[in-house]
Amino acid sequence: MHYDVPSLERGVSIEMNAKTAAENTGPAIQFQHVTYSLSSSVPRTIVNDICLSVASGQTLVLLGRSGSGKTTLLKLINSLLVPTAGQVIVRGRATTDWDPIRLRRGIGYVIQDAGLFPHFTVAQNIALIPSLERWDATRTAARVDELLSLVGLEPAEYCNRRPHQLSGGQRQRVGVARALAADPPILLMDEPFGALDPVTRAELQREFSALARRLGKTIVFVTHDVREALLLASRIILLESGRIIADATPQGFLRIDHPEVQAFTACLTPLPGASA
Repeated sequence: MHYDVPSLERGVSIEMNAKTAAENTGPAIQFQHVTYSLSSSVPRTIVNDICLSVASGQTLVLLGRSGSGKTTLLKLINSLLVPTAGQVIVRGRATTDWDPIRLRRGIGYVIQDAGLFPHFTVAQNIALIPSLERWDATRTAARVDELLSLVGLEPAEYCNRRPHQLSGGQRQRVGVARALAADPPILLMDEPFGALDPVTRAELQREFSALARRLGKTIVFVTHDVREALLLASRIILLESGRIIADATPQGFLRIDHPEVQAFTACLTPLPGASA
């Protein structure tokens, strides 16, 4: 596979980019009275009048039950969906004013089971966006090695493997590396650890939490797991039926007196008879 690397700031390290992100205090993402409805004989509103601002460098967790609108908000950010009303602003520009391809190449996206191309090697999967952006081969190979090391995979051992030769946890690590390949300022993560066994999931949650602090990216992370939200978030948004019903830090979230919040925090209480 041919690798070509863009004219994105050459030679800038991950740590320097983290510093730059941290210095930018303006909002990276804004929802301005955003509604999204499905058109049919009986229209159905999925998210309703969402107003939300995500600061640069913040890890925002969208928490909620299935069908609450979490993934819809992610898809509105990278213009996979277009608002029925209102507008989504990404890096100072409405998503409808962006070229969709350029917008998506500036946003990393991680989903359950990574979504890797099965006929590509690990290196080719990670190099996908740099290749499309015409990075040179030397820069791309160095970036692949850098990112594999960053996510805890030895480049010499894993570069030439294919997805079916990896464990679930390894595939998710590669998925994170691929999302970071072109150094996007924004990272969207849609229940990326949801399909993993509990032990692997806990390991990746801890690793990702440390990685997020190091990189300083703006991250929007979808989950229905309140423990995951409390561990990873700098801010939690709880959705119910397409509306925001709670917006707080992890510590503040635990103190909110709302039935849906309490339904989630009740999951933190050990079952009767369970050992401490």
